[in-house]
Parts: sequence; C-alpha cells; structure tokens
Amino acid sequence: MIVSVHDRADVKRVTQALAAHGQWVARVEETPGAQLLVLAAHGAAVDAARLREIPGVAAVSTPTSSHPLLDAAGPAVAVGALRIGGATPVLMAGPCAVESEARIHALAAALSTRGVAVLRGGAHKPRTSPYSFRGHGEIALGWLRDAADAHGMKVVTEVLSEADVDAVAAKADLLQVGSRNMAAFALLRAVGRARMPVLLKRGAAATIDEWLLAAEHLLAAGATGVALCERGIRGFDPETRNLLDLSAVALLANVHRLPVIVDPSHATGRRDLVVPLARAALACGAAGVMVEVHDDPAVALSDGPQAIAPDDVALIGGCS
Repeated sequence: MIVSVHDRADVKRVTQALAAHGQWVARVEETPGAQLLVLAAHGAAVDAARLREIPGVAAVSTPTSSHPLLDAAGPAVAVGALRIGGATPVLMAGPCAVESEARIHALAAALSTRGVAVLRGGAHKPRTSPYSFRGHGEIALGWLRDAADAHGMKVVTEVLSEADVDAVAAKADLLQVGSRNMAAFALLRAVGRARMPVLLKRGAAATIDEWLLAAEHLLAAGATGVALCERGIRGFDPETRNLLDLSAVALLANVHRLPVIVDPSHATGRRDLVVPLARAALACGAAGVMVEVHDDPAVALSDGPQAIAPDDVALIGGCS
C-alpha cells in the first residue's frame, strides 16, 4: 500500500508506527518542494483506517486487486457434495500414475477405508525425460473413474493438453493443472471453459501473485472454482526435491481466505517427510493434503521413492 506523509512529519516515527502494525517500508520517495512524502509499505494485513490514525500520515491508498474473481470466490470450492475449504480438511491420495486397472482398484479399496475422499492418479503424465513412463492415456481415465465410483470417492487427475480437456472432464470431478502448465494460458482457458472445479498447482518458480493470476485466468474462462495446490518451489538444497513453501499456504489460507491443498510428496521427493509435512500443512490452515500412495513402491512406474504405504495415510490425521 502507499502511505502519504506530510512533509513536516517525523518520517522515522511514522516508519516505526508502521512497523508496530506489521508493516515494513520498501521504498521512500522524496520530491524536493513536494508537500508529501510517499512510503511504500508492505506486510501483515491491516485495516487502512488504522494506519490513517498515525500522526503525520496524510493518506493511505490500497491497490486495486488484479484478481477480483478469485477474491470473490470465497474460502471453499464445491466438488459435487464435497467442499474443499470446509470445516474438515480433505484428503486426496493415490498413485503418481494409474499403472493398471487391478492396481488402481486395489488402492482405491484400501484408501477409501482410511479417510481418503478424492482418488488421485495420472492418466497423462508430464515427465522430465521423454523415455520415462508417461501414462496409459484415456483408458486409464476409465480405470480411475470406475475405481473411485466403486468406493464412493471423487476423482482428480491432470489435464496435460488442450486436446485432452473433454476426455478428462468426462471422467474427473476435479481437473488438475500441473506445475509445468501453470502459465500455459491457452490450456488454462480451455480448462476453464469446461466449467468445472480446478486444482491449480503452483509453478516451480512462480511467485504467489503469478499463481493467483493463473487462477484468475481459469475463473475468467468459466471454471466453477479453483483450489490452489502448493507442491514446492525450486530451491538450492539437494536434500529435498523442492522447497515446500508453507508461508505461502499460511498467507493464502489465513489472509486471502482461499482454499489451499498441499502436496508434500512432490515437494520433498522423500517418503519419510511426507506425513510430518502433511501435518504441518494442516496446522498452517491448508484445506487438505494430496499424497502419493503405492502398495509396492519398489515396482512403481513413477515416483516410487516418495510414495507412502496405504497404512501410513492414517498417520496424517485430521482429514475427512
């Protein structure tokens, strides 16, 4: 926000008063002969009226939101009768990729008894190497749908390209836009036109504002709601696959009042960290978590090292 200060005011005291309200001054502009100094303040959410009461402050201006549809959408997204962002956090789980009809049915059976409301699994997989398993495609969508229906679960799966939107929308309850495609605006528009709820994963190098604007693209195109998914951003330490940004989760959930799902599996790439970080995400205000689960990670066709066992899902706690 922009704080205008009378030219004879004690700028140091004004800055200290802003700090008392959780604000820090990013920039001070002083124009010779001007009647006002301009401070650019940023920090904790605070009522502008309280800042106007600071001695020496002439005016406080708050910027117009660049994502008004998202702001108006509220803290919950409806996926049929299921609410993401309701009183109880939602648990989404399943394999990284749908490997076979028998395996996805077995996993759905195991997960449905452990509080999992949404079955996840990739039919179309974006892989870093062109030689890695990239999913079985449209036939796997049918396997996923049948497995979920057999056990009273919803389906979330990724839409990889504009050409896949109709096929995925016919089988899924929640359309996922993956991290690599967060800024693929033609895909966002195509997904939005399906007029369904969307799970939008954060790009590996995306700022929070870029992430929110991608959600605005979806809503502007017709999506019925957007749940944001934090799955780690690019860091520098090789001990984990990515850097899980729980500060972004707390900001979006508690200040912006938006539904955020956290994916600790992709964030860390380490099975031993998935459960504790899932718990931490819920403590930050996440609307739910998405974890990768496999009954035999040693033979998983993708992301075996980060998949937890079905029994471990119950250790997360606090979810529907």
